[in-house]
Amino acid sequence: MTSGRVTELRHLTGNLQQLAAVRSIVLDDGPSLGQRALAFSTGGGLDFWVYSDRTMDIGPLWFHGMPVAWQHPAGMVSPTIHDAHRDHETGIERALTGFLLTCGLDNVRQPQNGLPLHGTLPFTPARVTTYGEDWNAPTPVLFAEGTIVSAHLGGASFSLLRRIEAPIGGTTLSVIDTIENIGPEPSPFRILYHTNFGFPAVGAGTRVLLNDEELLKHEPSGNKDHAQQARATCHQAGSGRFCAVLERPASGQWHGIRISVEGNTEQLPYVQLWSDPRPYRNIVAIEPANCDRRDDGTSMDGMMLQPAERWTSTLTYSFTSLDAVRKGAPNGNG
Repeated sequence: MTSGRVTELRHLTGNLQQLAAVRSIVLDDGPSLGQRALAFSTGGGLDFWVYSDRTMDIGPLWFHGMPVAWQHPAGMVSPTIHDAHRDHETGIERALTGFLLTCGLDNVRQPQNGLPLHGTLPFTPARVTTYGEDWNAPTPVLFAEGTIVSAHLGGASFSLLRRIEAPIGGTTLSVIDTIENIGPEPSPFRILYHTNFGFPAVGAGTRVLLNDEELLKHEPSGNKDHAQQARATCHQAGSGRFCAVLERPASGQWHGIRISVEGNTEQLPYVQLWSDPRPYRNIVAIEPANCDRRDDGTSMDGMMLQPAERWTSTLTYSFTSLDAVRKGAPNGNG
């Protein structure tokens, strides 16, 4: 989008927020009561909520009106009623919901050494420092930025600076994370980006590819008596950059969709796939991570940060009509 185009749009509207905006909202019912969120609408067909009180993770997400993110039966549970150590350290399974849940920074995957499933970072409220629309940027963009701190005086202490960007008029979003060791001793950290897809993006014919290699063909189980069980596999992400893709062909009223997850393998050398085809679940997750998985489902060692050392990673999610991909059309970033 050029500056001339932005000037034209200013002349055609009373307020540019009617085209694209980030709006602060507060949820006021059920287990979500009182929770802050930022509602992004790019004006290009991509809409999503960022949960300020849940690590600035992403909740519901829509692509041209089609819901993409998987939702937990309990919905968006407030951090005030969440206990990660419940149910033998698996409390997160009572509340894992939305498009993105960031796991870590002390543990990811199965519980170990007294640490809960997927660690103690999830559900940590962020201090949101800025959000809005920048129409004057070279590429006009929606953005939000905030800080999440996970610190123990006798143990690991980390600060996570998160910035989320989505080009105005586009169908991509980026999550830019900078983790800093704010403790007095070297500390390892683990991180896993639990990216969750649900129906109608997940259905008959859904497949997942990593660097053009098909790794998963998902078929929902319609019979609870013969349902396959959930399973997870961890893969080397390759070298340089990785690209994981979820595709589903058009079905019924739903258009075909292609969603790519891209990042740098130096920061995130592994991509884990998790799927649960059972009735009332029907979920596929693409999970870039900085640590490998053991056979028992626990995590191997994470990456070491010295005091004041920083680690930075950018994950980019792109959403495209599968029909547009096959016709060679652009991906909607203009």
